[in-house]
Amino acid sequence: MKKTLVLFTIHYSLFTSLNAGLTDFKTIEQANSAYEAKDFTKSTALLKSLDAETPQKQYDIGNALYKDKKYDDAIKAYKQAKGIDEATRLHNIGNSHFMKNELDKAISTYEKALKLKEDEETRFNLELAKKLKKQQEEQKKQEQEKNEKNKDKKENQDKKEQQQKNQDDKDKDKQENKDKKQQDKDQKNKNEQDKKQKEKNNQGNEGKEGENPQPQEPQMSKEEKQKEQELKRLMKKAQQGKTPPMMYQMGGESKPKRSEDVKPW
Repeated sequence: MKKTLVLFTIHYSLFTSLNAGLTDFKTIEQANSAYEAKDFTKSTALLKSLDAETPQKQYDIGNALYKDKKYDDAIKAYKQAKGIDEATRLHNIGNSHFMKNELDKAISTYEKALKLKEDEETRFNLELAKKLKKQQEEQKKQEQEKNEKNKDKKENQDKKEQQQKNQDDKDKDKQENKDKKQQDKDQKNKNEQDKKQKEKNNQGNEGKEGENPQPQEPQMSKEEKQKEQELKRLMKKAQQGKTPPMMYQMGGESKPKRSEDVKPW
């Protein structure tokens, strides 16, 4: 990218015409040498130390400040250099705005300079500033479109994620309801099984209670068993007609006496 700046060397004749002293000539020489050596800060300081206040001094200070990339200070110095060729001064002010990327101000200043005098370098810088401005506007537009696209993409992505989240929540609730229903069903089946088992147990207990259990014979001593057997033997003989029915006193040692009122067989 070509950036053209019209620069002028420091004019010794200007200060001579103002009856500059020997010290001023030495300062001007030092300032010029520093400028040529690209020590623009030193050149600016030496120029500012001169006592004379002239448009040429401010213009040369502006050039040194421009080379030192101090564009704001350069613009101020150029504006104080009224009396220098106006088209040239405006050209350099336009260059300072251009370097600050203040393209609208640069374009406006170049156009003012061209109204005063047509200049090839000023015209070139004007077209360059317009071209750069157009590129920046197109780039800005592309960035805005890209940002809008990214914004829409992000919104769509967020919307999609939210829909997925809602679906996941819905599926989760559905599964929880399904699990709960299954748990309720399992619990109901378990309760029914417990109830049936309880009824079955109750019916079994009632059946046992309805039965007539055989009474257990009481335990007898050996002597009682012998007497019972003897009694059964006598009863058997009595039934056969061999022995009259006589009653014996169980547990007695002697036979009972025959009652006088009882008649024998």
